[in-house]
Amino acid sequence: MIQRIKRMLGIGKPDPTQGNSLIINIERLERRVALLENGILEEYTVEREGDQNIVGSIFKGRVKNIEPGLKAMFVDIGQDKNAFLHFWDAIPAALDAGLEEIEREGRPKKQQKKITSKDIPDIYPVGSEIMIQVSKGPIGTKGPRVTTNISLAGRYLVLMPYTEQFGISRKIEDPKERQRLRKIVQKLSVPEGMGIIMRTVAQGTRARHFVRDLAMLLEQWQEVEEKRDSHPAPVCTYQEPGLIESTARDFLTDEVEQVLCDDLATTEKIREIAGKISRRAKRRIHHLAAAPTPIFEKVGIQKQIDEAFSRQVWLPCGGYIVIDETEALISIDVNTGRNRGSKDVDKMILETNVEAAVEVARQLRLRNIGGLVVVDFIDMRHRKDQQAVYKAMKDRLKKDKAKTQVLQISPIGLMEMTRQRLNESLRETMFEPCPYCQGRGRVKTTMTMSVEIQRKLNSVIQKHRESLGDIVVVVNADVLNRFKTEDSHLLVDIERQHSGRLIFRSDPSLHRERFAIIDAATDRAIEQN
Repeated sequence: MIQRIKRMLGIGKPDPTQGNSLIINIERLERRVALLENGILEEYTVEREGDQNIVGSIFKGRVKNIEPGLKAMFVDIGQDKNAFLHFWDAIPAALDAGLEEIEREGRPKKQQKKITSKDIPDIYPVGSEIMIQVSKGPIGTKGPRVTTNISLAGRYLVLMPYTEQFGISRKIEDPKERQRLRKIVQKLSVPEGMGIIMRTVAQGTRARHFVRDLAMLLEQWQEVEEKRDSHPAPVCTYQEPGLIESTARDFLTDEVEQVLCDDLATTEKIREIAGKISRRAKRRIHHLAAAPTPIFEKVGIQKQIDEAFSRQVWLPCGGYIVIDETEALISIDVNTGRNRGSKDVDKMILETNVEAAVEVARQLRLRNIGGLVVVDFIDMRHRKDQQAVYKAMKDRLKKDKAKTQVLQISPIGLMEMTRQRLNESLRETMFEPCPYCQGRGRVKTTMTMSVEIQRKLNSVIQKHRESLGDIVVVVNADVLNRFKTEDSHLLVDIERQHSGRLIFRSDPSLHRERFAIIDAATDRAIEQN
C-alpha cells in the first residue's frame, strides 16, 4: 500500500512490474502504447505514420442511396468507401442499460414525437445532408458504420448535442456518491436541447472539474457547428484525437499509477494534457531517457507483444488455448496440455478452464478481436464448475472497455459471447495475407501437384498427338524432386504413350501450385496454371 501511494504521488523510482503502468514508445514511423497490470500486458495499441483512425470522428455527409431491403442507407463522407447507416442507428437512441437517467432540475421532460425506422427515408432522402459520427471503422471490405446519435467524450463527461437526456454510469455503485453526482449534474449549465452523461471516472471528482470539462466540450461542439455551417458536404467536422491525446484522456485515471515514455517532447505533451485535468496526475508521468535497450524490451514486454500473435497460448497450469480468427467468428479451443498431474480429474479440468477463461478475456482485449466468439471449454460434469468458469470470465471482462455479452456454457461445453469491434484487430493491423498461400495458411502438397500435372499431361498428349513433339514441363523445385523419386516410373509410362520426349525443368521462383507445359519446338505455352 505504501509503495502504491508513492507511485500515485510520483515519488521514488518508477517500477512497471508493480501496479498499473502505461508504457509509451515513440518512433519515427510508429507510436506504441502498452497498458501493464503488475508487469502483465493487458492492452496494446499501435498508431503508424499515415494511419487515420476515424472512429469517433464527426462528418457532415450526403445520402448517396437508400436500400429498403437492408433497412440502411449509404452516406458519402469523403472517404474511399461510403459509410453504412442502418435505419436503427438513425433513430434517436435511449440511454443504454449501463446508465441511470437523471431528470433535469426545473425543466419538465419534453414529449418528443416517436420516430420509427419507417420514417428515416423521409427524414433523410437521397441527396440530403446528414450529420453522423463513425461508430465502427472500416474493416476488411466493409466501409465505416455510422450513427446520427452524436456524442463528444471529455475527461469526466460525455456531451450529447442532439438529445436532452442526462445520465450517470451504473458502474459507480456507492449510493452516497451517486447522490452527490446527481446533484452536480442537475446544477450544470447545459444548453437547451443538449444532454450529458457522467463517466465512471467521475467518481470522487469535485464539481469544478465537471464545470471545466463541460466548458471544453461545449467549445469543441461550437467548432464542429462552425465547420458544419461553413463547408459543403462531405466534410469532417471533428477529428478524434490521435493515440497520445486519447491515451492521456482515457487512461490517466487513479487506476493508472505511472506513465513511462521514451520521448521527451511527448512526455511534456502528456504532462500538459494531464495538467488540465489534475496536478497530481502530472507527477505520475516520467520520461525514461533514451538507452541502448528499447523501452519495451527494458521493461520486459516485447516478448509478451510477440506472443500476442501466436495461435497457441500457454496457461500457468500447463494447459493451453488455441485462437483462430475467421471472417465470421473467433474460435478458441481449450486443452489440458501438460496439466495431467492431479489425481482429481474434475479439479484439474476446472483449474484449466478457469485459467483459460481469464486468459481468453485478456487475449480478446490485447489482440483487439471481437464479433462473435465461441470458446470450447473442456467438458465439465458439475454445474457449479461451469458457473465458476462463467463467473471468472465475467469478472475478467469488467476491465474491458469494449461492450461484451456472455452466455452461459451450453450442455456441449461451448461458451458463446460477443465483443464490440470498433477497429481492425491487432493481427489485421500488423500483418497482411501471405502472398504465397493468399492467406489460406495451406498450399497443395507435392503429391497433389504431381497428380494434377500428370492428368494435364495426359490430356495435352491426347489432344495434340499428331502435331506435338518434345514437351517441356516447368515446375516448382519441390515438385520436380518428387518427379525424380517417387513418381519417376509413372512419368516414364506417360512418355511411352507420346511420340516425343518429356523434358522436366525446375524454376525455384515458381509457386508450388503453378506449372507450365511448353511446346519445345516453338517455345509456346500449351497449358499454364
